[in-house]
Amino acid sequence: MHLSKKCSAFKVVLGALVLVALLQMIYLSFLSKLHGKQQRYRYSELFGSSGKKNANPEKNSRKERLRYSLSTGGIFDPSGQYRVYKNLIKSDFSTNQKPGVDASSHFLALATHTSINNLHHLNSLVERWQNPLSVAIFAHGQDVKFATALVYALTIFCPQIQALVDFHLVCHSGQMASFPEQDREHFTGLEDCAAVFARLETHRDKYQNYAIGRNVSYPNNLLRNVARGGSEANYILVIDIDMAPSADLHQQFLALVMRREPATDEVFVLPAFEIRHVRKMPATKSELVQLYQVGEVRPFYEELCPRCQAPTNYSQWVNRHSQGLGPLDVAYTLSWVDPWEPFYIGHRTVPLYDENFRQYGFNRISQACELHVAGYRFSVLNSAFVVHKGFKVQGEFHSRKDEENRRNRLLFRSFKEGLKTKYPSSPRRC
Repeated sequence: MHLSKKCSAFKVVLGALVLVALLQMIYLSFLSKLHGKQQRYRYSELFGSSGKKNANPEKNSRKERLRYSLSTGGIFDPSGQYRVYKNLIKSDFSTNQKPGVDASSHFLALATHTSINNLHHLNSLVERWQNPLSVAIFAHGQDVKFATALVYALTIFCPQIQALVDFHLVCHSGQMASFPEQDREHFTGLEDCAAVFARLETHRDKYQNYAIGRNVSYPNNLLRNVARGGSEANYILVIDIDMAPSADLHQQFLALVMRREPATDEVFVLPAFEIRHVRKMPATKSELVQLYQVGEVRPFYEELCPRCQAPTNYSQWVNRHSQGLGPLDVAYTLSWVDPWEPFYIGHRTVPLYDENFRQYGFNRISQACELHVAGYRFSVLNSAFVVHKGFKVQGEFHSRKDEENRRNRLLFRSFKEGLKTKYPSSPRRC
């Protein structure tokens, strides 16, 4: 009798466990179906028919603009080796810009370039800059689809990017970008802006610097020109996407120009630094100098090419901090010397970058050299700066760096000879 009761109790417990397990399976199945339904809804929301009832007109408008940009097939660069989709997706600011409206916001823009593995840096750059930004992206192979899809997602899910960032896409001439309607795998799990950047983070280590693929050249100067040309601002600051300018630079520079009209032959240099990865990016000169004094910040390229930034005269710039700052202004003016490659704010009419320079070496020096020969002077700003995330160290570059540097050195020699013909009356050489 006692044994019979035990068996009955065991059967009851076993039945309860089976019931719980069954309910859990039903619940999980329900969650799975709900998640799939949510994903289908999200995908439909992004790419559904523009004629659908209750469709979001703003998203439809953005989608149709992207469709149109892609339908043009882009244009070939002068070499015929690259296809350029200028204004692949325009920001709300650029789309709604009218003559005489928001003139101050359109006075200075930031232009930058990247491959898909560094696009995740855009998040912090937009957060720091908070003004019009032009981004040229280079993609190769399957990354052309990925870049198109993720850029579209950024402009849908990230309000600040939607408002301020113009995107341009560059790929090899034999490749074409297409509307990401069938690429559902790129959008699975994307619910908000953070999710899009998390997806981009998965690509951050896909390539080593400049090592996208065999026989694939990263066209850095073409990208810089595309980003520059994609902005209608009067003045432009061109930096790499893993750098950040000092805080409030846009407003401070506007105030400077209101007090002091720039000369037509003048560019405004921002001293360039690099910071340890673990450190927070400094916003002001006071914060920067504190980190500089304890070795957590150092001149850009100090280990790889100290001569490339030495003419900035870092000691003079840092020591001026003790004299008090005041408003943004010119601290001192310099003449260019080889091999200085400063980062600067320049008028949109300054000479373009020479697009023959690709991969590593001489791509920015050549442009600074041309500014010098063309008669420009370099005015160093007293409190503005740019900072690169992480120290540049030997050994972090791809294996063909030195080979590319030698090839571009030969190209630089012929480039300098060409400047003599381009500026025959200039007494300056480099």
